[in-house]
Amino acid sequence: MNDNQIEPLKIYTFPSPVLKKPVQPVLDIDGRLQELIKAMARTMYQAKGLGLAAPQVGIDARFFIYDVREQDAPSSLSVMINPRIVEAEGEVVSKSEGCLSVPDYRSDVKRFERILVEGIDRNGKPVRFELEGFPAIVMQHEIDHLDGILFIDRISALKRNLYKNRVLKKLRQEK
Repeated sequence: MNDNQIEPLKIYTFPSPVLKKPVQPVLDIDGRLQELIKAMARTMYQAKGLGLAAPQVGIDARFFIYDVREQDAPSSLSVMINPRIVEAEGEVVSKSEGCLSVPDYRSDVKRFERILVEGIDRNGKPVRFELEGFPAIVMQHEIDHLDGILFIDRISALKRNLYKNRVLKKLRQEK
C-alpha cells in the first residue's frame, strides 16, 4: 500500500476525554508504529497542521510527528518518540497559537524561549537537540499533548471558559 492509499485518522477535538489523559511510553519501534506514523502524517498534512501527537488521534503512545519547514520548502517530517524536555530557559509569548484538536480558536500562550529535548527518532536512535523560537514552541505544544495538556489549559481561565462554553453550546445545538 502506498502512502496515498492510507486513510487519514480521526482527529479528536475538545472536549474529548482522550485529550486529557497522559499517554504511555513507546516500548517497541516496529512496523505497526511506522504505519501509524504514515497515517498520522497523511492526517496532519491533510488538516494543514504543523504537528500531531498520538493522543490527538486516539493512540495511547508517547510520540508525535511535526514539520516546521519554511513555507514553500519540501516536506520535512520529523518524529519524536518518548520526548522529554531536560532543560528550559527564558520566556516567550507564542502569538496566536492554535491546534487541530481545538478548532477555530487561537490565543497567545507563554512558552519557554529555549529548550533542550531528548527522545528517540523513528529509527530507534537517541536524539538530543536544543531548540528556540518557533520550533521550540511547536515541540512544547506537542509534548503537552502527551501529558494530557491542551494549549487552552495555559491561557487565562476567562478565555478558556469562553471557548469551552462556545463549544458546549454548539454541541448541544447539534444534538
